[in-house]
Amino acid sequence: METKTNKHEQSLMSYYIPSANTLKRLSSFYAVFSDPSRVKILSCLSIAELCVSDLARFCAMEQSTVSHQLQILRAANLVSTRREGKVIFYSISSNYVAKTLEIGADYLQH
Repeated sequence: METKTNKHEQSLMSYYIPSANTLKRLSSFYAVFSDPSRVKILSCLSIAELCVSDLARFCAMEQSTVSHQLQILRAANLVSTRREGKVIFYSISSNYVAKTLEIGADYLQH
């Protein structure tokens, strides 16, 4: 079969295309951003560490909805928690998460 790519391009493809495992993890990572509620929560947490009641107020969502979405975000390791007495505070687990949101918003504005 004849190909139009040269050896250098073929080498780059082999090097830069992620492994099957990485592709699966990358797809799961981006799937978390597919829900507007989770994106709104992550946007708030990009600004400040917040508890569920504050998130519910800022996001105009029910506390049960926020808790459910936080459970998904925690399972994906996108948010971290800190307990202060009976209150749990949530924050972005990595600056890469905030940067992903920022890059996506920048892309859509252009």
